[in-house]
Amino acid sequence: MKIFNFFYHNIGQAYLNTFRGLSKEVWWLALITLINRAGTMVIPFLSLYLTSDLNFSLDDVAWIMSAFGLGSLVGSWFGGQLTDKIGYYKVMFISLVLSGILFIGMQYLETFNAICIGFFILMAVADMFRPAMFVALNAYSKPENKTRSVTLIRLAINLGFSAGPAIGGLIITTMDYSSLFWIDGISCMIAGIVLLKVLHPKKSKTLDAEINPNPESAYTDKSFIIFLLAMVIFGVIFLQFISTIPYFYKEDVGLSEFEIGLLMAMNGLLIFIFEMPLIKWLENKNYTKIGLMAFGLVLTSISFLFLIANPWLGFIIISMILLTFGEMIVFPFSNSFALDRAKRGLKGEYMALYSIAFSISHIFAHNLGFHLIDAYGFHMTWTIMAVSGLLGLGLLVYLKGQMNSKN
Repeated sequence: MKIFNFFYHNIGQAYLNTFRGLSKEVWWLALITLINRAGTMVIPFLSLYLTSDLNFSLDDVAWIMSAFGLGSLVGSWFGGQLTDKIGYYKVMFISLVLSGILFIGMQYLETFNAICIGFFILMAVADMFRPAMFVALNAYSKPENKTRSVTLIRLAINLGFSAGPAIGGLIITTMDYSSLFWIDGISCMIAGIVLLKVLHPKKSKTLDAEINPNPESAYTDKSFIIFLLAMVIFGVIFLQFISTIPYFYKEDVGLSEFEIGLLMAMNGLLIFIFEMPLIKWLENKNYTKIGLMAFGLVLTSISFLFLIANPWLGFIIISMILLTFGEMIVFPFSNSFALDRAKRGLKGEYMALYSIAFSISHIFAHNLGFHLIDAYGFHMTWTIMAVSGLLGLGLLVYLKGQMNSKN
């Protein structure tokens, strides 16, 4: 009992304190995001569904995934434009409800062209939610809590992505893929209903006092464009985590699917335990957001060097830990940087471009990684990824110098 009390008062309370001070609207937004992300459980099983249930070739699946990525890009851009015109609240609700209907309808598409078009439209509608959600987060957060608010949303996303595949696998085993589409669609619509019940757009007006009477276009913000280029490079490197790295674990290291699953679960567990305290601690230091993003990118790049060194399991675990901590630092502070920069102009446009940067990464990361592996092998691919990190680091260092000179 004494041990329990010691851990609760000395560690548990410190951990809980990192969540204090966030507005209730941010907590509701995190719940809506959790429901939405846990609901998109069909995504991890998409390639299996297309190959095993619909008997598409791998070449067909590659093109369908490209349509998937392009839909994400278009949805992020259109969502930003629509957010600036009709407001984040309406865009989030429309996206949640329509994507729910589209998820249910996707199970009835069977031809290659129909599925390409269907997934393009589905992702265009679903990813309208992202820039609108970021603008809502900006509105509902106090200025000093924005980075931690972003971190809470990331925590909800990670919990959703952790629970979603586990629930999805159980549904496929006990029922079928059709049930998966139905549950995905219904959960998205439930998230929309929760949004209507617990959040109100008028509340944001009292919290969001950052109104620029002469808004600037994000497309003319050269510093922001440099930042986005660095994020595209980071995205291409990081997204190997969900495509080529698991393939490497199986083909080169010889891990089983269960062991690979444990490594991937370790990523989510580390984020759940450490991200919020880490961000709280870093916020109390005098580090700049750009400097922290650069450090996170360095950690991510170094993680690939451990994949080159030796297929020993210890190096594999160290690589995963470095990649996870790099992710924990880059995503919250890059998101916070984009929100701060959006004060200059149209918030929806800024946050749409931020989302688009990662949509572009999705389009190129997986194809590039697999083509490099096919042409040059794993070790050369990891070397190229690590060196690419230096390019992103150079852009961030240049951005920091440029902003310092302006200040």
